[in-house]
Amino acid sequence: MKQKFNKNKQGNNFSHNKKFHPPRNFEDRQREEAKLWALEKINPSVVGQRFVIKAIIDSVNQTSGPTLFSVSDGTGTLVLKGFESPGERAYPHIKESDAIEAVVQINEFNGMLEGEIRKIALLDTEKTAAFKKNLEIIERERSTPPKVDFLIQSPILEKLKDSFIKAATEIRLAIIQSRPIIVRHHNDADGYSAGFALERAILPLIEKHHGPGKAAWEFYLRAPCAAPFYEIDDSIRDTAMSLRNAAKFSNKMPLVIIADNGSSPEDLMAIKQGKVHGSKFIVIDHHFFDEDVISKEVLAHINPFLVGENGSAYSAGMLCTEIARFINADVKNIVQIAAMAGYADRIDLTNPHAVATYLKLAESEGYTKTLLSDIATVIDFVSSKLKFMEAREFIEVIFGEPRDKQRELVSLLAPYIKHLDAKGLEIAKSAAKVEKIGKTTLQTIFIEENFPGFGFFPKPGRAVGLLHDHLKETKNVSALVTAGIMGSAITLRATDEANFSVHELINFINQKNKHAFAEGGGHKNAGSITFIPSKQQEILSLLKEFIKQTSV
Repeated sequence: MKQKFNKNKQGNNFSHNKKFHPPRNFEDRQREEAKLWALEKINPSVVGQRFVIKAIIDSVNQTSGPTLFSVSDGTGTLVLKGFESPGERAYPHIKESDAIEAVVQINEFNGMLEGEIRKIALLDTEKTAAFKKNLEIIERERSTPPKVDFLIQSPILEKLKDSFIKAATEIRLAIIQSRPIIVRHHNDADGYSAGFALERAILPLIEKHHGPGKAAWEFYLRAPCAAPFYEIDDSIRDTAMSLRNAAKFSNKMPLVIIADNGSSPEDLMAIKQGKVHGSKFIVIDHHFFDEDVISKEVLAHINPFLVGENGSAYSAGMLCTEIARFINADVKNIVQIAAMAGYADRIDLTNPHAVATYLKLAESEGYTKTLLSDIATVIDFVSSKLKFMEAREFIEVIFGEPRDKQRELVSLLAPYIKHLDAKGLEIAKSAAKVEKIGKTTLQTIFIEENFPGFGFFPKPGRAVGLLHDHLKETKNVSALVTAGIMGSAITLRATDEANFSVHELINFINQKNKHAFAEGGGHKNAGSITFIPSKQQEILSLLKEFIKQTSV
């Protein structure tokens, strides 16, 4: 007979919970009372019934009342509740990573299913080894990505397919193993597009694995990176938070997915720092690097440059839209993201066919090119205000959840932001200086001397881009380099005809003046460099010398 459960009288659930000392014929007696049951089969229809389960203890959490054991068997998870007396640790001999067999009664409490422990015992050494081996097989089988085709036909994507499958497998395995996932992305429209596409794929799988309730957010975090790389500051913050959760809730150390960042030597220290504490990493990026120092440090590394292709042909948002479907074939509300990210990161200039094909898919969802451009503009604006905030619910609205509110918000903010852009362009035009160096035109503007300070929009990179496009289009300048100069940094934009390279400029500066400590990155024609403030004038002279040498 099913035992009736009164969720309003929690104390009654523990009245029969005595400390259990298993007899020698424990396993036989269990099967007389209940049947072995996989955790994935536990649902509201079996509330009140008893089952035998075999599982691994993922975490132990002592409350002011019962002891909560979070367990998994490769098919799902369940919280088991043990009770001795209020605040007293139940079954103290059972610890994290132990393999157990238990008789549990399925109950519901605060909308969550849980198993009230009736009997529990550790598996012996031989059975533990066999169970864990079988568990590994089950988890690997379940982590195999669904068989899907790319949204568009592309030789670049086909070259990357094995890396997509490897990354998707590791992400799915992390979910199955209840490993928290942190998505770190660049703080611009392409970065947010990458992060949101991953989020839409990952969250439903976490929710399905852990059941209804708030569990998903206990195992997931998305946060932007202000710098164009995963810097040590972010790594230390992520590690400190994860170590706290490991100590407090017995969480595992996380899988960190770095999107629209991660491929450069500047990322290496932050990744290694996290690995010291047990974090795992995946990188999905499209930025250039001189030498691949990242792949050997991470579970998977996706970047077109790794397969001999140009990263300017695919943005991170485009790549993450594609991999989202390898993670979760039923992912919703991402089809339009690839086109938006492509336009936001100017991929239509280098790979127009791919972006046009993605646009057709977006149009089938009711998104026009103009609307996508406006959404990207709003993301850039909002990202400058949110800084490091996750702002999950606000970002969901911008990406169309719900779509009527998305359109209302975009129609409100887009005209306002365009007005700010126009104002910023006028400021830049009035202060810009133009000179000819060989066959190349160099346009410069001192950002800090001519723009208002903290919080001003457009941000320096966007302002330089607006100024660059304006001169190129209104004066029909083909070979053009535009430099936005700050105290310890320069933001650069260049046309293909200028024969310019941000990466070669950095190497040139370091050869000529190693004490400037020039660093940076980005794409060939769009990026930034940093240097020692006292070397600013020397850096400007070297920039002009570099342009003179390459202007042929």
